Amino acid sequence: MSSEANRERVMPDGTPRVDGGGWIRAGAVLAGLAVVCGALAAHGLEDVFAQRYAGQTRRWGGQEVPRAVKHLADFRTAAEYQMYHALGLVGVGLLLRSCPGPRRVLSAAGWAFLAGILLFSGSLYLLTLTGQTWLGAITPFGGLAFIVGWVALAAGVPRGS
Repeated sequence: MSSEANRERVMPDGTPRVDGGGWIRAGAVLAGLAVVCGALAAHGLEDVFAQRYAGQTRRWGGQEVPRAVKHLADFRTAAEYQMYHALGLVGVGLLLRSCPGPRRVLSAAGWAFLAGILLFSGSLYLLTLTGQTWLGAITPFGGLAFIVGWVALAAGVPRGS
């Protein structure tokens, strides 16, 4: 490998160069899937949930509501949070391309957002589609990953940027 090619792959401090393209692509794919899930919630799941959870209720907001209504709201929340954090992944990728500084912290933000999407949104999608309420115990870990991601993103942006 030529020394010029090696310089393109390594930052001045010797750490590997991360161009951010992987995070941008992952964010774009996950954002597109969030749109699909949102459309499914808006146009396809109401009747499915009404049939699957007919006659079942759930305590929500201090009152008893049909379980189908609660699950539809949870599915929409999963899609909404997936979109927010997919856009966060795109932001991580763009920052990795443009900002010098602590690359590892920015990459950690990306991994935290990805973990949050899988744990938070993924557990809500599965819970609502399967009725397996134990999956709700996983959801807060995804929320925690989202918080870690935002803190890492804030810490990873160089001062003066």
